[in-house]
Amino acid sequence: MIYVERTRVAGIIFMDDGIALMHRVGVVKRKDMQEYYTFPGGGLEKGETLEEGTIREIKEEFGIDVKIIRKLYEMESEKFKQKEYFFLCEYVSGKFGTGEGPEFSNNPKYIDSGKYLPEIIKLKDIKNIPLLPLEIKEKLVNDLEKHLI
Repeated sequence: MIYVERTRVAGIIFMDDGIALMHRVGVVKRKDMQEYYTFPGGGLEKGETLEEGTIREIKEEFGIDVKIIRKLYEMESEKFKQKEYFFLCEYVSGKFGTGEGPEFSNNPKYIDSGKYLPEIIKLKDIKNIPLLPLEIKEKLVNDLEKHLI
């Protein structure tokens, strides 16, 4: 058990024969990886349930509304002192790529975080991209290959 300072929530959204991911490029604050993909999500706000936080984060980042189907994965990150929850989500409405979250505001707080580019990656390509966290990528690829989700 690790000391947890933060709870992060994220969504796994199947869209257009792929999965909606955030492509991060030009990430200055990570010396180990300046370009990668990640699941849309972020920190839980005070008073939110895990599901409410996931829905809010996806709306902020992608501009779409989703419905939570079920929790797929959870993990603890000692490096980031956080617990993460990953939910399978169903697209409901909205235009993908119209998010207006703080990462798109040119806020100096995000200057070292690089660009955030919403993309849909085809299922067949998921195993070939740098998708973080790696532990969740491996579980997802395994579950997709076994047709568990």
